[in-house]
Amino acid sequence: MHANHLLLEEPIRMASILEPSKPTFFPAMTKIVGTLGPKSRSVQIISDCLKAGMSVARFDFSWGDTEFHQETLENLKLAVKKTRKLCAVMLDTVGPELQVVNKTEHPISLQADSLVVLTPDLEKEATSNTLPINFNGLSKAVKKGDTIFIGQYLFTGSETTSVWLEVTDVNGDDVVCLIKNSSTLSGSLYTLHVSQIRIDLPTLTDKDKEVISTWGAPNNMDFLSLSYTRHAEDVRHAREFLSQFGNLSQTQIFAKIENVEGLNHFDEILSEADGIILSRGNLGIDLPPEKVFLFQKAAVYKCNMAGKPAVVTRVVDSMTDNLRPTRAEATDVANAVLDGSDAILLGAETLRGLYPVETISIVGKICAEAEKVFNQDLYFKKTVKYVGEPMTHLESIASTAVRAAIKVKASVIICFTSSGRAARLIAKYRPTMPVLSVVVPQLKTNQLRWTFTGAFEARQSLIVRGIFPTLADPRHPAESGNGANESILKVALDHGKATGVIKPHDRVLVCQKVGDASLVKIIELED
Repeated sequence: MHANHLLLEEPIRMASILEPSKPTFFPAMTKIVGTLGPKSRSVQIISDCLKAGMSVARFDFSWGDTEFHQETLENLKLAVKKTRKLCAVMLDTVGPELQVVNKTEHPISLQADSLVVLTPDLEKEATSNTLPINFNGLSKAVKKGDTIFIGQYLFTGSETTSVWLEVTDVNGDDVVCLIKNSSTLSGSLYTLHVSQIRIDLPTLTDKDKEVISTWGAPNNMDFLSLSYTRHAEDVRHAREFLSQFGNLSQTQIFAKIENVEGLNHFDEILSEADGIILSRGNLGIDLPPEKVFLFQKAAVYKCNMAGKPAVVTRVVDSMTDNLRPTRAEATDVANAVLDGSDAILLGAETLRGLYPVETISIVGKICAEAEKVFNQDLYFKKTVKYVGEPMTHLESIASTAVRAAIKVKASVIICFTSSGRAARLIAKYRPTMPVLSVVVPQLKTNQLRWTFTGAFEARQSLIVRGIFPTLADPRHPAESGNGANESILKVALDHGKATGVIKPHDRVLVCQKVGDASLVKIIELED
């Protein structure tokens, strides 16, 4: 029963699989990104989502105006205060997304083997024979035989609510297609994806820039999810744009890989971005089905070795309408964790799904079970070998801290940090215990006013597997010239006890900078 990426003790009692999991303060080490929308925007529902394990709230601007999303964000702030649980904010751009516009919102029935015309004329009404689209360059981008896919909220994967088309003719600006399967499109917007064809539109559109300046900047967004990232230059351009807003200079950019073009430039994109989102909805159309798993494993591995978060999407689509995931979906979530993913991103499941809280809860439980059999020892050796020698000072301290914590069976690693970098490096080696990241604010000035840093750094670690941040009192320095600061350590230990991860007689590993040196020490707690 042994496998390279699994850690199963022999002999394993099959009955033990049926033993109920013990509830914990942290549902899982793997993080959950929830998309907030019509079914998940009240203070009560968001509070329940936070309690169930959501640590990042995603705002998808493919639909809805800034006023709608602002109301949702205000409710999120109230929920954070109510639950006393930190939550980061992610703005997801629209990017060069092609959409079919159905102004009447009447369901459109499409019959297999009949023809449908895609037209850029938005004055026309969407019917079974004509579908208006928001792009006038499609006829120049496609040719006879090309494949086009249309579905609601990206793609459900269901052949009754999404449709395959084959281009049969190009007539001026119109594209004539043969319908390959019967389906019914419902709602006002459906995404259109042309398989393996480059669409000549900017990655960061004018609409995206307007949303960032009017919504993202005033709300100090933590993450920018850059849809349809195709080149490293896309990330550089987005970062340059963010730099115009002083408070967004710390915003992290997560490149969303959605097509073959992004896949071909993956290594350059990874080196430029702060993290990667594997958008399997679109990738599943651009790639042959038998290749999707291979890309996921290769991409997650590269992210792990670079120490950058990998986020996997489209895992429990069926829970949009059902209370339980399918067997394949449950296994898919577990495999994403065993592959090394940092976070699971839920889209339609929480945005318009009937069971947003239950979905987050079930995904968290599956992640926690998979983490129990994650082969950390093999992963650790693989990472150390990849990093090579000589290691940087910080990398050496981080890997040593993780190894020591595992050897002494520490219940938790406490890491004092001001930038969050040390905690992220420790998490890179996937310790089997939680990393309590104590972010100590620093006082900074722009010569006009004084401000404390720390809030950004704390929230941005909420997408990294295994890190659980807390903000320290700014009067305590992250670096101490006279040994570990006992008062701030006591606050961290009290926080660990309150959350239930630290118990009497536990061993705790502490990682802290002292002057120019880094200190790793092991504490054995008394009653």
